Amino acid sequence: MSTLEIKGLVASVAGKQILNGIDLTVRSGEVHAIMGPNGAGKSTLSAVVMGKPGYEVHAGEVLLDGVDLLGLPTWQRAQAGMHLVMQYPSEVAGVGLADMLAEAYQARGRSAATLEAEVSDEAGRINFATALLDRALNVDLSGGEKKRNETLQLGVLSPSIAILDELDSGLDIDALRDCARRVEAATNESNLGVLAITHYVRLLEELKPDVVHILAGGRIVKSGGPELADELERDGYAAFV
Repeated sequence: MSTLEIKGLVASVAGKQILNGIDLTVRSGEVHAIMGPNGAGKSTLSAVVMGKPGYEVHAGEVLLDGVDLLGLPTWQRAQAGMHLVMQYPSEVAGVGLADMLAEAYQARGRSAATLEAEVSDEAGRINFATALLDRALNVDLSGGEKKRNETLQLGVLSPSIAILDELDSGLDIDALRDCARRVEAATNESNLGVLAITHYVRLLEELKPDVVHILAGGRIVKSGGPELADELERDGYAAFV
């Protein structure tokens, strides 16, 4: 069992304060959705938690099982059990998917003896074409293929807590269903905890949230059950901004 605790997080980027005191707890097996208008701080939250350069933390804590993540570089946060599915996955020329995953296994002290079979199995589960497995990481892949690739990596690496930064962005309905259902399955199979950032209810129709949070003005202004997402779909953010 793992627990991600975000306490009183205040952060800025480029001299502008974006997060104004975030309090949030995500436990193994739970799915928390964060919704909010553009500029509310959703992607900033994911960047700060994962240690993206250029962001300054002024106050607060980010703890994974009691370990202070803010004092660790990004790669150590990943080793500790954090994982980010990026909104815009990077292309890495010259680096193969299997090579990257093998290095990640080695860094975690895991044997890569069965890695090829695990990658093949994950590709099948999300309908990721096996012909693409030998490509350089995300190079010449479509937006949907990149998101399938990101989801495959999550499945293989089996982290404790995953942040999905707009997994649904740029996906058609089939890719959205495949990726969201795989993440949902991981909450049961490996007890994955999920923090899903999204604008759209369609993701949450497949990735069943336990809690929905509304983020506005750098703060969580309301939390509730899945019905809160339906309220937003109907009424918009005007009541919360």
